[in-house]
Amino acid sequence: MIDHDAKDLSLAGAGRLRIEWAEQSMPVLRQIRERFAKEQPLAGVRVGACLHVTTETAVLMSALKAGGARLALCASNPLSTQDDVAAALVKEFDISVFAQKGEDTARYYRHIQAVLAIAPQITLDDGADLISTLHGDQRQLLPGIIGGTEETTTGVIRLRAMERQGVLAYPIIAVNDADTKHLFDNRYGTGQSTIDGILRATNMLLAGKSFVISGYGMCGRGLAARAHGMGAHVIITEVDPLRALEAVMDGYRVLTMDRAAEIGDLFVTVTGNTSVIRKEHFARMKDGAILANAGHFNVEIDLEALAALSRSRRTVRPFVEEYTLPGGRRINVLGEGRLINLAAAEGHPAAVMDMSFANQALSVEHLVKHGRSLQKRVYGVPSEIDREIARLKLAAMDIQVDELTPDQEAYLSSWTHGT
Repeated sequence: MIDHDAKDLSLAGAGRLRIEWAEQSMPVLRQIRERFAKEQPLAGVRVGACLHVTTETAVLMSALKAGGARLALCASNPLSTQDDVAAALVKEFDISVFAQKGEDTARYYRHIQAVLAIAPQITLDDGADLISTLHGDQRQLLPGIIGGTEETTTGVIRLRAMERQGVLAYPIIAVNDADTKHLFDNRYGTGQSTIDGILRATNMLLAGKSFVISGYGMCGRGLAARAHGMGAHVIITEVDPLRALEAVMDGYRVLTMDRAAEIGDLFVTVTGNTSVIRKEHFARMKDGAILANAGHFNVEIDLEALAALSRSRRTVRPFVEEYTLPGGRRINVLGEGRLINLAAAEGHPAAVMDMSFANQALSVEHLVKHGRSLQKRVYGVPSEIDREIARLKLAAMDIQVDELTPDQEAYLSSWTHGT
């Protein structure tokens, strides 16, 4: 059997069924897989991926393998792996997977090293841990890499910092920035799946609750809309005045975290930054406050400070840890402060990941064809890829759109028309 570190291969049958269920909602990626199988654009290319090991990722892996790629996959978060999916990818799809739900930090990085052991020519990342490890202690592999992709906002932030500092060693396509990714995956996927994770972990009623969201980017927008739709009183905290103004115009209350901490029942961070909720905020929170994170890394809630403030802590139900402060106030942290939609639920729905992972697949194909001529910087997804994915998605939904007439095309390309 191929090299792997999956928790329990006996789960493969169940994982295969769940992958097939996800495939039904991923028509764009299925079409790409069919073309890849015929054309073999990735024949012999070694692809190392550090992504959430979910049913949707499995469909992406099958598309890349159909295109001829040799694959190795590890998890991009210790709590995001679906163990039955990992087993199915190993046993049913013959793909090397190094991922176990609940793995500790040491095993997490051993798994990254196992992926790098294939000396990848293309990297796929979600959070940039694979890329940062390459640039840190596996630099001998860098000359052999054609290019890479990045799935999420947090990873793009890290990679743009590397580009600015002149240390990025190969070109990256920021899949996160594609319109068919962030306008849909970030907004509709994160909005729905974060609520799903919170409700699975807590079984709480959102109606009437003060729901504090830190960050009003696309993910925050989607989460706010869904929380509002379920009857919550949404409060936004922001550092960007434009986003804060947009939140106000969208009908939400905007406060500083100092003020929001005193009235919030539920807090969700989705900023991509560190220590968004910290010591001074814990001190102001009401008894029973619930804290969750929907940003990539578990640094948005300062858990070390919370632990230092607490006199005791205990797990009160799966994915809910209760911290008791002096005086008896309790603060509940969901999913160890990690991505709650993947820690306690299944992540984004397959229908929206169809577009995100179509971007991944077509960006990999683009890099294989053109990566060696690109500079060592972060690129957006080529617009022709973005529009083709939107076209395929609409076609799969049996939706037609208008086309410009010749007169309209001439009008839009001219400067001579006036009043």
